[in-house]
Amino acid sequence: MKIVILDGYCLNPGDLDWKGFEALGEVTVYDRTPVDNEEEILRRIGDSEIVLTNKTPITRSILDRRPGIKYVGLLSTGYNVVDTAAAREKGIPVCNVPGYGTAAVAQMSIALLLEICCRAGHHDRAVHEGRWSGCIDYCFWDGTLVELAGKTMGIIGYGSIGRAAGEIAKALGMTVIATGPHPWGTGERPAPYVSLEELLGRSDVVSLHCPLFPETKGIINKETIAKMKDGAILINTSRGPLLAERDVADALNSGKLYAAGVDVAETEPIPADSPLLTAKNCVITPHIAWAPLEARQRLMGIAVGNLRGFLAGSPENVVN
Repeated sequence: MKIVILDGYCLNPGDLDWKGFEALGEVTVYDRTPVDNEEEILRRIGDSEIVLTNKTPITRSILDRRPGIKYVGLLSTGYNVVDTAAAREKGIPVCNVPGYGTAAVAQMSIALLLEICCRAGHHDRAVHEGRWSGCIDYCFWDGTLVELAGKTMGIIGYGSIGRAAGEIAKALGMTVIATGPHPWGTGERPAPYVSLEELLGRSDVVSLHCPLFPETKGIINKETIAKMKDGAILINTSRGPLLAERDVADALNSGKLYAAGVDVAETEPIPADSPLLTAKNCVITPHIAWAPLEARQRLMGIAVGNLRGFLAGSPENVVN
């Protein structure tokens, strides 16, 4: 059984191993594969029956031209890079990796919020630059600091990650409200469910945890920002295109939004001319919420388990 991993570096830059896959077949690992070069993708797949990908597209054309493919595994939760309909027509299961990063992504959501409110990183740099040493007072602060207790967090998308972020927010003394499809059962109400419009109007912090669908693309835009509290904080660790980035930048620069913390961008890597890079009070991290070692170990284990299940005749986490 030949297994090809088309873009393994982000999952395993060297601090993990591929032994789980190596126990199941002959493995070839590429750190990166050009996403816009179909001929190179085809060359690397060769006669492999098992294809594992993160961001390298597996299109209908590739599936047509490599009829020996029997299984496509994602090294991610998202699976938009695979033509799942074409794979289904050919009887090829496509399996993703859900649930591995719930704690990690929730943690990053709150980390971004705390950086905005406490500015720990900013003040650490200031201290190392000598600004505390040269201060006439016993302390100094550079800009407004914000206490979260008593404030309201509105969570758009209250699935597993949104709920985990909400529990941390509650521990900080915040009130949590949510909108989106009800993920809870009868009688279970971990947070009050409200309309999007009410959530925007009531929330001091709006945190996005919803999938990217046509109906959620650009959900935070000029019109929805206008419904938010003046001086609200925006957090996005979900998908970059949920934000209309120019509208968010304009709101930050005008002061309508106090701050934003984002781990994702509409285009990734973020372009040098992104309006968010020059917007006021915008904390940006490079799509790393999913990437703690423990989360990547879980991802690897689930991906191996998916393939093991397929080989045993019972594929798991099939999305098509």
